[in-house]
Amino acid sequence: MGRRRKRPRRLKGSPVTLCDLCAMVLPADEAVRAYVPDSSAAHPTHDWFDGLRLLTACGEPHLERLREEYRRRPFVQEELWAAKIGQVLADGPPSLTLVQLACLTGLHEPEIRRAVAWRNRRRQEPRRERPEP
Repeated sequence: MGRRRKRPRRLKGSPVTLCDLCAMVLPADEAVRAYVPDSSAAHPTHDWFDGLRLLTACGEPHLERLREEYRRRPFVQEELWAAKIGQVLADGPPSLTLVQLACLTGLHEPEIRRAVAWRNRRRQEPRRERPEP
């Protein structure tokens, strides 16, 4: 008789999540999580989470590797403002006046102009390719 393969644990009915590093599927209550500063993260409903990204990992070693990646990434205020503007434009009309945009994002006109200028500069930069592992 051949050996029977061990069946994977059933997650039926349990919420699941993915590790942000290795994409392993795991029960949500077994994941480890932490917030890290990230200027590209704008929260859809709670402004006080703007600039924070929630990381999810399958264990402490992967969470620490993810934290280290974000520690090396600079926090750029204009990037955060651009993320807030992008979110508003994605959820509503694609064309707004500066006054409407200011009301919907909570930003002031100079911040909106700086965010747009930052975004335009980024679009003109050549894309940097990641080195192969």
